Amino acid sequence: MTSATIASARSTALPETADGRSRAPQAGRFAGLDGLRALAVVAVIVYHLFPGLLPGGFIGVDVFFVISGFLITSLLVRERAGTGRVDLRRFWVRRGRRLIPALVAVVLVSATAAALIGGSVLTGIGRQLVGAATFSSNWLDIASDSSYFAKDVPELFRNLWSLAVEEQFYVVWPVLLLAIVLIRRCGARVAIVAAIAVGSAAEMAVLYTPGGDATRVYFGSDTHSFGLALGAVLALVISRIKPLDLDAGESAFQWFVRRLLPGIGVAALIALGIAAWWMHDDNAFTYRGGLALVSVLAAVVIWAAVSSRSRLGSSLDAAPLRFIGARSYGMYLWHWPAFVLVSAVIERQQSPGPAWQTGMIALAVTAVASLVSFRFVETPIRRSGLRGCARAVLRHARSSRPARAVAVAGLMVVALLAAGTVTAVVTAPQRTDAQAFIERGEHALAKPAPGASGDPTHPPAPRGAPDPHPVATGEQIMAIGDSVMLASAPSLQEAFPGIRIDAVVSRQMRAAPGILQAAKSAGTLRKVVLVGLGTNGSISQSTLDEMQQIAGPDHQFVFVTVQAPRGWTDGVNADLDAYAGAHQKTVALAEWKSAITPHLDLLAEDHIHPGSRGGKIYAAVVSDALHRLAERSPVKPFTVWGGSGPRPQ
Repeated sequence: MTSATIASARSTALPETADGRSRAPQAGRFAGLDGLRALAVVAVIVYHLFPGLLPGGFIGVDVFFVISGFLITSLLVRERAGTGRVDLRRFWVRRGRRLIPALVAVVLVSATAAALIGGSVLTGIGRQLVGAATFSSNWLDIASDSSYFAKDVPELFRNLWSLAVEEQFYVVWPVLLLAIVLIRRCGARVAIVAAIAVGSAAEMAVLYTPGGDATRVYFGSDTHSFGLALGAVLALVISRIKPLDLDAGESAFQWFVRRLLPGIGVAALIALGIAAWWMHDDNAFTYRGGLALVSVLAAVVIWAAVSSRSRLGSSLDAAPLRFIGARSYGMYLWHWPAFVLVSAVIERQQSPGPAWQTGMIALAVTAVASLVSFRFVETPIRRSGLRGCARAVLRHARSSRPARAVAVAGLMVVALLAAGTVTAVVTAPQRTDAQAFIERGEHALAKPAPGASGDPTHPPAPRGAPDPHPVATGEQIMAIGDSVMLASAPSLQEAFPGIRIDAVVSRQMRAAPGILQAAKSAGTLRKVVLVGLGTNGSISQSTLDEMQQIAGPDHQFVFVTVQAPRGWTDGVNADLDAYAGAHQKTVALAEWKSAITPHLDLLAEDHIHPGSRGGKIYAAVVSDALHRLAERSPVKPFTVWGGSGPRPQ
């Protein structure tokens, strides 16, 4: 990950400001970058460990990309300027020393822990280990249709995609840069690298499909390299800034750097904070310019920190931020496996507890593991190399009997971790139980729905006396949902022949208005809209209002409450409950949460996705809601969640 590259910059010369003075408080390092790394890694950790708390925290990865592109290019340009050449072998060895030791520790420990836990947490671990060993995780995940945004498959090393993107950059970029620097005109060099950035961002925008899974454009090295390229552009620009000549006077560019850039850098940092709060991973803007804009803002912050006379660099160099920043590589590597493993253990309890508890435990594990890794793995090997560390351990083992016992114990631990990793691969299931339930639903939707129009095996029921409270039939229901509804699809089709189901993995409520608008424009919007969303993120009343406004007063809604061990689900259920209470004539609740809570054994290991018996309960609560809706008497508003029994009617 990017953070590992920054330590190497401390042995390089500092860039100079427009007036020729160094910006950093210490010689030999870039000012402010440790702090910026700290903010970036905290954003990513919060995004993963406390879902919904910082919806755009994933932009921290893009900040890392810009830092990496800037630092690596700066190192290479300075080495060539100082020696007339670039030692590529030495460059790649240094990168390996910084990246591989911590990665090996994370993989061995996490895979062994997963083998001890067993079950769904081992799914796909063989492919993930190959990706980790070859720095190709991103492309292997794309090839296997793995989704970065899916909540149903707890892949242990999903976060290694970004490390793969950076390692591929480290292999290709030095060679490409050596060709670019042969061009004499600096402007032409910058233009070529800027064109690479623009091309990558444009490809992401073009290949992204609104409403679809964004993993291909998010993981692809071709579509997500604009941050690395923008960092390289910044390094090339800064390397050409000339010191201020007092006799010749100050150029307009030097005046900009000295007077305006500090304030612009602060504004850019604030804008990054807003983006971390406001951007969402399922929003089209994110992939059609949003992440590129984040990269531009990060480049501006870096420029202001290392090349200006503002206080931004020194503020970002605050001791706590520098402490976290120096260890951010290990924190990034450890936080996701820790979260997956802790979640796997907690979700097996009958009462999993609040979601924040999982996040806090995973955070504690991350802190301890990254500190130990930094002290005993990363730092020694970075300073002395693997051979140097091995020789030091051997000398120490020969010094005394206790030292020899410690060395032998260490070797035994490594051997056990290696054996545990092999065991994890051998015992890994082909798919999780949640995946099996979801695939069953996908297969059901791929077949002609029983009872659909024109199906001679299900003729219309004979006409009799009109029902004073007619309940909607399947052919009057349009269902919009996520993977929970997808897993329940066979039961819904059986209970409501002719129902039209549009359910996909990882969908959020924000996507529903667009789906409704498309159905209305196509003339396929049905009388009753069944909505099973909220498992993957919080909801807002404005979204619910928009859905009703699109459908119009002649349509009715059934909202399914949410069962999932996640921090936002109680809020989602309370919001749906309040909305149903305020729109009793047109909205009813299907009480999935209350009905399934006493029967969590009918769900997958994740306590979210129902099997066949759980799906029948899902269909039953939908049927109950439709009957209440027909009678125009939805469930009464209920504000207290978390009880063990059914909600009062």
